[in-house]
Amino acid sequence: MRNPLSEKVMSIEPSGIRKFFDIASEMEEVISLGVGEPDFDTPWHIRDEGIYSLEQGRTFYTSNAGLKELREEISRYLKRRCHLEYDPLHEILVTVGGSEGIDLAMRAMLNPGDEVLIPQPCYVSYLPCVVLADGVPVTIELKEENEFRLTKEELLEKITDKTKILVLPFPNNPTGAVMRREDLEAIAEVIIEKDLFVLSDEIYSELTYQEDHVSIASLPGMWERTLTINGFSKSHAMTGWRLGYLCGPREMIAQMTKIHQFAIMCAPTTSQYAAVDALRNGDEDVARMRESYDQRRRFLMHEFARMGLKCFEPFGAFYVFPCIKEFGLTSDEFAMRLLEEEHVAVVPGTAFGPCGEGFLRISYAYSIEALKIALERIERFIRKLKQDNGV
Repeated sequence: MRNPLSEKVMSIEPSGIRKFFDIASEMEEVISLGVGEPDFDTPWHIRDEGIYSLEQGRTFYTSNAGLKELREEISRYLKRRCHLEYDPLHEILVTVGGSEGIDLAMRAMLNPGDEVLIPQPCYVSYLPCVVLADGVPVTIELKEENEFRLTKEELLEKITDKTKILVLPFPNNPTGAVMRREDLEAIAEVIIEKDLFVLSDEIYSELTYQEDHVSIASLPGMWERTLTINGFSKSHAMTGWRLGYLCGPREMIAQMTKIHQFAIMCAPTTSQYAAVDALRNGDEDVARMRESYDQRRRFLMHEFARMGLKCFEPFGAFYVFPCIKEFGLTSDEFAMRLLEEEHVAVVPGTAFGPCGEGFLRISYAYSIEALKIALERIERFIRKLKQDNGV
């Protein structure tokens, strides 16, 4: 019998994030600091709007691009928060989460052999989506000494005559790194000079703690070269509603809408009505959650410093990325032993690319109480490793 499966699909490794949580789910008294999901419930007024839409029988397909009302609210939101202007009728596409936006962008833009630059460590979906679209992923190793920011020099080193797209995943998952305006201006010069395009994943744009997020699409000459991805999962605690959006030039969005039309039809109708309320009335919710995350972030950094665990200070998303190279274990070994011996689940840095070796991703989208218990166990584990190493 012939192999019924695609060799291309079979060559793609499954997500490295799930391994530890499949094990942890069968253990008792495990504290998991690995899942990138807010611990807040979706604010009640947003849920209430979704419920009301069901009570009113609004359960039919929307247009392929999404509710006009929602696209108009997205347009207003991006203008006031990111200084970006998009025509809601032709330059905004509502998607099934931000991840669908990544897939649509790659499939609509890439010809076989086109190269896509992917800074790593990064979210796990970019590389497989490039492969599935017959593109060639080219990774750029981000460095701790640069606070995991992408530099102009690193970008120039990887560009070839086949390069077409740069993925810009900031604020970053898993590192928590952000790109400041001056960082983006240097990158934009290269993009324009080399005639490239940017896929800017800004799903964590509302979760920055030092200064406001800057979108590269807002810089001179970059709007027409940038596809902006965002959504409601992280900012409004709406992960299970599966709703995101993709914004860009009209001719690009038209082709992505065509793929979306055939593969998806439209994003969930109930989620779209709820999202309208999230954008109209959710600013205080976002600010409250951001303040809570920042408190947890500062608590973790204080505790890491106290116990002598090296970690650069992240200013975005809700992750820290501590370095564990001093302990002589791989990231996978450290994470597995921590899970087995102390019942704390974290994600090895290698789940986000080979250059994540020697690091761990720890999410602080958990209560202070859970974080305190987890840190006590992590400190006990580290002390044990130091004793074993004679330190």
